[in-house]
Amino acid sequence: MAASHFRELEVWRLAMDLTKAVYQLSAGFPRDERFGLTAQIRRAAVSVPSNIAEGNARHTPRDYARFIAIAAGSTAEQQTQLLLAQELGFGQADLARGALDLCERVSQMLSKLHRALEHKSTSGYGSPGPEQ
Repeated sequence: MAASHFRELEVWRLAMDLTKAVYQLSAGFPRDERFGLTAQIRRAAVSVPSNIAEGNARHTPRDYARFIAIAAGSTAEQQTQLLLAQELGFGQADLARGALDLCERVSQMLSKLHRALEHKSTSGYGSPGPEQ
């Protein structure tokens, strides 16, 4: 059965964990990156659970799928920024690895949810998937 509220979605909860991990990691970035990579990676992190929540509140599977696609794009952006931070030696390496792992899991879950929603919007029936 599909979740009726975004707070029930496993992918939303995991995206929230990812956002917290990014904030923790980016707190260790150089101070002169405060308006650069630190701000950018945090915006991308916040965008993921925010778009999941907004999509869940939409009234059609097509609208929901569009916001999930936006969240997936923000996840790809975030992965790029995490990899860049790692290559630049910003933040603690173990925190960066953990955030990258979470990012990959969220990305996979968003992909599954998007496929389910696309199927639902084209077929007109079915649920968006079990606890995505």
